[in-house]
Amino acid sequence: MARTPAAEVQAGGRAVRVSSPDRVIYEATERTPEVSKLQVAQYVASVEDGLMRALRDRPTALERWTSGVRPGMRLATGPQDKDADAFYQKRVPKGAPDYLETVQITFPSGRTAEEICPTEIAVPVWCAHMGTLTFHPWPVRRDDVDHPDELRIDLDPQPGTGFRDVVRVADLARELLEELGLRGYPKTSGNRGVHVYVRIEPRWEFTDVRHAAIGFGRELAARDEQVTTAWWKEERGERIFVDYNQNNRDRTIASAYSLRPLPGAPVSTPMTWEELAGVTDPGEYHLFSVPERLADGDPWATIDDEAFSLEPLLALWEQQVEAGQGELNFPPDYPKMPGEPPRVQPSKKVAEHWDAEGNRVE
Repeated sequence: MARTPAAEVQAGGRAVRVSSPDRVIYEATERTPEVSKLQVAQYVASVEDGLMRALRDRPTALERWTSGVRPGMRLATGPQDKDADAFYQKRVPKGAPDYLETVQITFPSGRTAEEICPTEIAVPVWCAHMGTLTFHPWPVRRDDVDHPDELRIDLDPQPGTGFRDVVRVADLARELLEELGLRGYPKTSGNRGVHVYVRIEPRWEFTDVRHAAIGFGRELAARDEQVTTAWWKEERGERIFVDYNQNNRDRTIASAYSLRPLPGAPVSTPMTWEELAGVTDPGEYHLFSVPERLADGDPWATIDDEAFSLEPLLALWEQQVEAGQGELNFPPDYPKMPGEPPRVQPSKKVAEHWDAEGNRVE
């Protein structure tokens, strides 16, 4: 059978080539028809206003599903996971067009890499041609990659909780932010969670932003018993986990207007607080419905109009430290960090095997 000729997608002032345009990326569901690779690229072009607000001038990793999304397919968990169907691309792919710009970022290990830094919509469209569904921008801009300008509050529902539970907690998060003089912008995760973004002044280190997230999460948990900051899953229970570690260096969240690799081509969709309060099924926001919605205006259109100080949140953190609530666990791929609790599952911990600083003793 003859191969389908490549197609072109207009992206800004450029025509971006899309190979294998009829490749099926998403199978049909009761809600949505089949989605081709060409339609994915066209979707990316159609949400330019919102997507570029999320990606412009930010180092961005790519979540590439080059064979599409099917039941049983999985995303690689690391470079050694050779049998996975999809993978994260943290360095610029080969064959990148000359208009694609990059920026050097530094990983927690100290290694560096040149990462894609979108400056125009043709770049994400080309990435879609390369099989990208989800964009993972860093919370920094290219002119200062070591000082975040975003606080990201990731509300992650645990087993036994549902989307409406997350929406309820998100509204409590809104109230707390407003009480502290901060403005949050919510979006669906594209799955079961909710993300809340706060633009901040880019003058704090990643560790400061992480501590601000911990301070916020702990205060939220003190106000509502369905909220937790427990790192170990066995301690979370049927609660909403505030994933503070998403504010670490080299930790990213699916961007606004990114597709997610789930049936029905769902989109991580920005909302007003009023809209979010009425959402019962986040799957209603998908590749076919979101462009029309964005045409009526982006709920996050004003997100860059103001940047807030982290000081109110860092004050919460300092109060908690003074009260005996110290550092929380880092992800397992991080080096052991100062003040970090023992990296052992609580149910497997034997007290006499650990000293006061959380170091294992034989």
